[in-house]
Amino acid sequence: MANKEKRALITGGAGFIGNHLARSLLGQGYHVTVIDDLSTGLFANVADMESDPNFRLYVDTIRNESLMEKLMEESYYVYHLASAVGVRLIMERPVYTIDNIYQGTEIVLRFARRYRNRVLITSTSEVYGKSDKIPFVEDGDRLEGSTTRHRWAYACAKALDEFLAMAHWKETRLPVTIVRLFNTVGPRQRSQYGMVLPRFVSWALAGETIQVHGDGQQSRCFGHVYDVIDGLVGLMESEASAGQVFNLGSDEEISIGGLAQRVIERLDSDSKVRHIPYEEVYGEGFEDMQRRVPSIAKVKATIGWQPQRDLNVIIDDIAAYLREARGEIV
Repeated sequence: MANKEKRALITGGAGFIGNHLARSLLGQGYHVTVIDDLSTGLFANVADMESDPNFRLYVDTIRNESLMEKLMEESYYVYHLASAVGVRLIMERPVYTIDNIYQGTEIVLRFARRYRNRVLITSTSEVYGKSDKIPFVEDGDRLEGSTTRHRWAYACAKALDEFLAMAHWKETRLPVTIVRLFNTVGPRQRSQYGMVLPRFVSWALAGETIQVHGDGQQSRCFGHVYDVIDGLVGLMESEASAGQVFNLGSDEEISIGGLAQRVIERLDSDSKVRHIPYEEVYGEGFEDMQRRVPSIAKVKATIGWQPQRDLNVIIDDIAAYLREARGEIV
């Protein structure tokens, strides 16, 4: 068996971020194992890696405890990415969302404690809730919505993940790092789970109407998946990051209405923009965050990371991928 410290397990590794992470680690000489139930991930994302002798894929749920124990005993690094994906899925299947997030993380941390794995858990900017203290800092207060609004189930489940991870750090110094991601985007991202930028780019390439939810004044920051992967690997390999929470993403803020216009202009599209009430998309009582902007000072100070690709590069890369997938000449 190869040096255990060069063996990585990625839960949810057939998903958007996971497959890019797997490729990066393979390129750095790691032996990579992926477990994914393909509920939102795609076999196509990892199919070409199966010929690599340093890559293994298990199509199974992380709630298969006997399999997870085996895989974690064999591994050193554990990147826990498996989770419910997208606002639409969260609104439509809240029970699945809560069960899948918390139970999966509890299993990962329980076996990590037994085998002393180095663990990185991907959390989300959603945990900041409706806070208006911009930019968001890792030790800042959170402001969640009512438990009667399913919108906040994802945020609360991920926050519970964080509490559990930090409890393991406190009790046994389990080396775990929490990373709050802010709208990671790029090639191979699927739009069907509510991912706004690939939807906008797809509509713009087809000349179709771009649908903006609400008044379009809500703002977000979009980080390129390649930059985010560099940050994840850097934080995992940093001893100083253990027991810490980090924001990871771009701090280049843009309104969603402005994003639609940027995509249209960047791709020289004839698409128009239509605003759709939230209630029409998600039902009555939906709440959204007005601004979601991270402070990335902590990750920069810890591992020297900062984004290398701006929004224009992100739009271009997504468009190039979609054109190639459609068989167009780029």
